[in-house]
Amino acid sequence: MARLCIEANYYLGSDVIRAFERSREEESSLTGRDILKQLLLNAKIAADDRVPMCQDTGFAVVFLDLGQGVRIEGGSLYDAVNEGVRKGYTEGFLRKSIVGHPLKRINTGDNTPAVIHTRVVPGDSLKITVAPKGGGSENMSAIRMLKPAEGLDGVKKFVLETVKTAGPNPCPPIVVGVGIGGTFEKCALLAKEALIRELGRPSPLPEIAALEKDLLDEINSLGIGPQGLGGRTTALAVHIEIYPCHIASLPVAVNINCHAARHKEAVL
Repeated sequence: MARLCIEANYYLGSDVIRAFERSREEESSLTGRDILKQLLLNAKIAADDRVPMCQDTGFAVVFLDLGQGVRIEGGSLYDAVNEGVRKGYTEGFLRKSIVGHPLKRINTGDNTPAVIHTRVVPGDSLKITVAPKGGGSENMSAIRMLKPAEGLDGVKKFVLETVKTAGPNPCPPIVVGVGIGGTFEKCALLAKEALIRELGRPSPLPEIAALEKDLLDEINSLGIGPQGLGGRTTALAVHIEIYPCHIASLPVAVNINCHAARHKEAVL
């Protein structure tokens, strides 16, 4: 856990680097191209010097895929996760951004507790994914309970409205995670899970992959551009996850990630 927290903040994934490079070649704005060049340089400096790529080292969001054949001994799994976050954020000189009470606003001093999502899966291994999530992009996220009659057009309208309202605030180019279906809380989790997919890998469902492409094209036609200074690279990718829902509802959540789309994983 400690190692993953540090590495996620120091080393930007190769999928994001490739997206920067591709977007720089396609960007029509001179300013936009220069910003993308600076983001590439920033990622290189962070990796070479082993320093955080962004001053906001995020809330420690942790996904655990727990094999149903695994037995945890020697203490609480969640306590171990939080001890790893505490160790990683302290030893890695990562900013501590968590307040223990949302209204009293007193910093916990070690970036704990983590937000932990656990799935029980077949097998005898434990997969840990750490996805530090910055406050600026998280603040631009949204959820809406659409009426089923609003359908596909309603979904697209809401996603585009959310990105347009966010504007430059989430430090574009962004990654847009979308959850469709389930319940109020499930679609929000789907949107968060969508962000840890390999950048640009389309949904295995053809109609959802087509929707991802359409939304990405429309978002990149908004003209927000890198860091909100104009251009076509407003988003690097749109990832959508879906789940069955009630006949009376159509929940949609949009979770926006900044250009520092960080996540690292390990399997024990």
